[in-house]
Amino acid sequence: MEFTVGGRLELRISADDVGKRVSVRSLTGSADAGAAFTDTVGVLTSWEDGVLSITRRGGQSVVIEESALVAGKTVPAEPARRRGPAAGVRELVEVAARGWPAVETARLGGWLLRASGGFTGRANSVLPLGDPGTGLDAALAETVRWYGERGLPALVQIATGAAGGDELLAAELERRGWTAERFAVFCTGALAPLADREPDGRVRLSRRPDAAWLSAYGRGASGPAGDALKVLAGGPSVWFATVPGDNPQGAPAAVGRCVVDGRWAGFAAVETAPERRREGLATAVMAELARTALAEGASAAYLQVQPENTAARAMYARMGFADHHSYHYRRAPRG
Repeated sequence: MEFTVGGRLELRISADDVGKRVSVRSLTGSADAGAAFTDTVGVLTSWEDGVLSITRRGGQSVVIEESALVAGKTVPAEPARRRGPAAGVRELVEVAARGWPAVETARLGGWLLRASGGFTGRANSVLPLGDPGTGLDAALAETVRWYGERGLPALVQIATGAAGGDELLAAELERRGWTAERFAVFCTGALAPLADREPDGRVRLSRRPDAAWLSAYGRGASGPAGDALKVLAGGPSVWFATVPGDNPQGAPAAVGRCVVDGRWAGFAAVETAPERRREGLATAVMAELARTALAEGASAAYLQVQPENTAARAMYARMGFADHHSYHYRRAPRG
């Protein structure tokens, strides 16, 4: 990162830049302990009482003492897109919500409240798509009440790392004690390359998941079976892929799900039996689902993956997927 003008380090940000993406260099440690420079890039979410708070692309907050600042500047709202279909955060979070629809929803101004018996965070959290139409504290109180009536914790899904993200909302929630959890990366890519291989007769497609598919997916136990099935089978045009195991009556070797919504094909629930990994089954499942999505007019693909799942991230990168933005959830404080 370049912070100098004429060889001098410069601090070119102030509290007036809250809400902007910044790059700062700070001094950590003491001279006696071996001080070092640390570079931080993210959205400046607050600058109060001599303390800065910056939210990184992945959603993590960094607190920096103003006295430790060495240099800083504002930077473009998001890095130049290197590959993948052009799309904004708002378009992607909305299409993802339609592709993983909650059993029950309610509107609070521009917020979408979603509940599905606890089956996955995406179907049991607030999606902030605009102003809630009231003060933040009142909106949060209503959110806690609504989820409490359903026996669920109050969660807010927070997008970070791209223009149109929710970093400022995340900072406000953090000040109120809402803790961060369940971090994920939203990836996009071109659809056609996924299907550019010979058809694989091992992969069977269906419109609804059967008992074998659900057992291989393995997450239905986290919520009522009826709610899980409603979420999985919901969406504009949903397809399920199964690769039978060696024993046709036993568990599948691999499964996957794809939902087609206009130009987008969303992939999820791609699972391979541990003993059948490294056989290319996940690639085969995604290829056959992609072929079907192309036939329905889709041209772009998306998926969501945990940042620590390095094996899956490497596989998706080989398929042409690139990180678009990150998201995580903020949980209401107890009481």
